[in-house]
Amino acid sequence: MVRFSLVPRERKFFDLFEEATENLVQAGKVLWDLMESWEDVDGKVKQIGDLEHQGDSITHRIMEQLHSTFVTPFDREDIAALAHSLDDVIDFIQAAADAMLLYKVKAATPRARELAMIIMEATEELKRAMPDLRSPSRLKDVLSHCVELNRLENAADRVLRAALGELFDEGTDVVHIIKWREIYEHLETATDMCEDVANVLEGVALKHA
Repeated sequence: MVRFSLVPRERKFFDLFEEATENLVQAGKVLWDLMESWEDVDGKVKQIGDLEHQGDSITHRIMEQLHSTFVTPFDREDIAALAHSLDDVIDFIQAAADAMLLYKVKAATPRARELAMIIMEATEELKRAMPDLRSPSRLKDVLSHCVELNRLENAADRVLRAALGELFDEGTDVVHIIKWREIYEHLETATDMCEDVANVLEGVALKHA
């Protein structure tokens, strides 16, 4: 018996991308809550891990859909790049959370909270951008989201530079410096990955608007 779906196959890509960004938003919120309250650390790190696994599942479903769809809403390589770059964002959110748990951090630093706030804002911006892919008439709106994502990544760069400078200025505890340098770099890389998503979105918008 041949299976068919009432949902057009092209629309499923948009549904999956929006599901992926909603998953990212949830991870960003849990990360911010972890940094802000520093309570139930094990539970919140586990929750981020569960969201990362969910992100992997969504990526797999996108790639599976890509391999089984003859006509795609935009270039196949852009669909694959968008799926993988979204997955990269949550990978680094998890890496930062895991490192804080592994290194038995007692509380988040103000700079870590700044970076977590930027990550949360960037994931929310991605969520706002994704529905604009559904209609050619809305693709130009994607560009304004990309500008904001680039601004947020630049802000994260400045916070990282300040954070690293403070690490070396404030003490000589090498272990402490190594731990926090890794955590800061994971957090900032998550914003780099958000910018990578923005670059893919920008390319799609410019090619198809």
